[in-house]
Amino acid sequence: MPNKRGGVFTLAEVRLQDGESLENALRRFKRRVQTEDIIKEVKKHSFYLKPGEKKRVKQALARKRSRKRFRRSEGD
Repeated sequence: MPNKRGGVFTLAEVRLQDGESLENALRRFKRRVQTEDIIKEVKKHSFYLKPGEKKRVKQALARKRSRKRFRRSEGD
């Protein structure tokens, strides 16, 4: 999740190091964006969900995680 400071979000930032290729810097940037879940946050805030819809989505994700955990524990 991006760091939030007083209502301002700090985005992923990557600076080119001496002698580093642009491809390597881009790879580091993509990795940082992925680890900070920036894409997930953008998608989450890209449209409005009513509170009831938000609750249903949250419950559906919980059911999905539960089924996934059950399948993993079943395989052991």
